[in-house]
Amino acid sequence: MAERQIGMVTHYFGKPRVGIVALTGRVAIGDRLRFLGHGADFQQKVKSMQVDHAAVETASARTEVGIRVGQRVREGTEVYKVSGGSEGWFARLRGVFTG
Repeated sequence: MAERQIGMVTHYFGKPRVGIVALTGRVAIGDRLRFLGHGADFQQKVKSMQVDHAAVETASARTEVGIRVGQRVREGTEVYKVSGGSEGWFARLRGVFTG
């Protein structure tokens, strides 16, 4: 599985379990992300995310997005998009052009 860094956690809210991620790449509902660093090392699919308190399906680079996470993350935790062999060729090609 290939991984590409798409952002970094800038804040964490414990009660709703939401990490705020400053994006350097595109992320969408259904993408598999890996959170790595500062005590975290886990993967999960994106099930919900918000930009400025509004639910969104996708978010692009230079955006801060709130992503519900399954475990605690800390400021500075790196976020990677994980792409695996189960993707079709068209999805991989689209990822090359959409970041």
